Parts: sequence; C-alpha cells; structure tokens
Amino acid sequence: MRKAAGRLICLLLALCLGPAAASRAESIGTLIPPAYPIEPEVQLVLDVARSELGYTEQSDGSTKYGAWAGDPKAQWCAEFLCWTVNEAGERLGEPLLGRLYPFYQGTNTGRDWFIAQGRYIARKGIVPGWGSQWYTGSPLPMARDSYIPQPGDWVFLSYNSSGDTSHVAMVEAVYRMEDGSVSVQVIEGNNPVAVTRARYPLSDWRILGYGTVRDLADTSMRMGHRGEKVKALQERLHRIGLLKEEDITGFYSQRTSDALKLFQAEAGLTDNGIANQATQLALAEKADSWLMEHTEFWVVADDAEP
Repeated sequence: MRKAAGRLICLLLALCLGPAAASRAESIGTLIPPAYPIEPEVQLVLDVARSELGYTEQSDGSTKYGAWAGDPKAQWCAEFLCWTVNEAGERLGEPLLGRLYPFYQGTNTGRDWFIAQGRYIARKGIVPGWGSQWYTGSPLPMARDSYIPQPGDWVFLSYNSSGDTSHVAMVEAVYRMEDGSVSVQVIEGNNPVAVTRARYPLSDWRILGYGTVRDLADTSMRMGHRGEKVKALQERLHRIGLLKEEDITGFYSQRTSDALKLFQAEAGLTDNGIANQATQLALAEKADSWLMEHTEFWVVADDAEP
C-alpha cells in the first residue's frame, strides 16, 4: 500500500512539475556551437573556472583571488579571471598571463590590453579612442551586436554612462533563444559575493565588448595609437618601400602617418594619414601583391630527411 501511494505521489508530482520543467529546459535555449575550435589551453582555463563555481568570499569580503593578486579585499571579478588563467598556466607549465590574457586590476586596463594586442571587438563596432571596426578582410563595416562571442573570450561590462569597464566575465557558451535572441552565458566572480554562472543578452547595453582569444577584426588607427595592429601596418608599409625597418615599433608615429599618406595618394585615397578600413584593405592587397611578385623573399622549408 505504501509503495502504491508512493508511486501515486510521484506520478502527481511529475504531472505538476513536468510542464514547469519543460519550460525551464526551453528557456535554456539552443547551444550555438563555437565558430572555431577551442584551443587546449583555453579549454583548460574554462575547466579551472568551472571548478571554482560556488566559491564564496569570506565574511570580511576577502578572497583567495584578491590575496593572490595582492589585495585580499579587492573587488575581485578581474582577480578571479587572472587567478584562473595563472592556475591553468601552472598546470600547463607555460605562462598564459601576459600572452593569452592580461594580468590586471584597474578600470579599463584589461580592455586596453586586448585592444593593444589587436584582439578586442566592441559590441557597437566602434572602439573608444580608435574608431570603427570590421571583420578581417571584409569590405563591410562591423554591424552592431553581430559578433557571437567564443568560449574563453572575456566580456567587459559597464554599469554607467562613462563607458569605463566596471565588470569582467568569461564566456562559457552562447545560446539561441526561442524568440531568436542570443544569450551569452558566462562564469564570473564577485557576483555579488561568489563565483557563479550568469546570462547576458547579446545586445545588453552593459556589454562594452569582448577580449577575444583569436584575432578576428581590424580597427581604424591614427597617429598616437600603439599596438600589434599598428606594427602590422608598419610592416606592410615597409614591405612596399614606404617606411624604414627602424620605424617598425608598434607606435603610430609621424613617420608612419607620412608613409601612409604617400600610399593613400598613390592609391587614389584621401591622404590624411588615417588608417581607415578602405586604406587598410588596399594596403594589405598591395603588400600581398608585392610579396607575390618578389619571390626572392620567399622561404622554402626543406622537410626532407638527410
């Protein structure tokens, strides 16, 4: 009798909870597969982050992540991610901080590091202090909310109109919801006192942009800028004979601007020294053509065993 009553209760619970459970399952959405393979080092960083889910700060606000970074009672969203990357690097036996991800604590510092590395995509397609963006090789401007973040990317958020970074989290997965919208699932620290999962709509006004694990986009540049994208521009200008090798520094100097003006004039573009989309695409094409025409600079690898 007890077993029969138990089965009846279970059946009634299933009938009552079934639709709700189904609704919750539907609300999760459909996983959008990553557009690129997840590199082993990125996968390890994600695995370390997942293993920290549930960690809660102490009653005085201190955390092991803050202590590791030098300030036990720091607001620790960035410290958590940096600790995670460092932990993964130690397990791999090679440093990941400073190469794949930044070590930072201050406002905007992490975002600016990714910008300098040439691995930052702004949600609105415009990088503050730089200019418009486009996907590498594309003749079209980057559309607002068009980038689907990849696992391992860092998402930078702001909670005010200043545009300064207030929070950072790591992208774990992305889902397509029933209404067609896109939801970004992240792992984040300091939310508000623990390591948790959270969801943000792709178009969430708080999202400033993403520090990406891959180089996927280009950005307008001008004099005074500094970074890997500037260095790549200078290398192309040097290749076609408009810039000296000693000026390949990664800093957009007056000489870089003057060299670009010469190229723009030759290409029939506005010669203002600003490396906008049209200029960068034309320069890349010119530099590639030059290399194809000068086979003396080709390097042929000899894989034959003696």
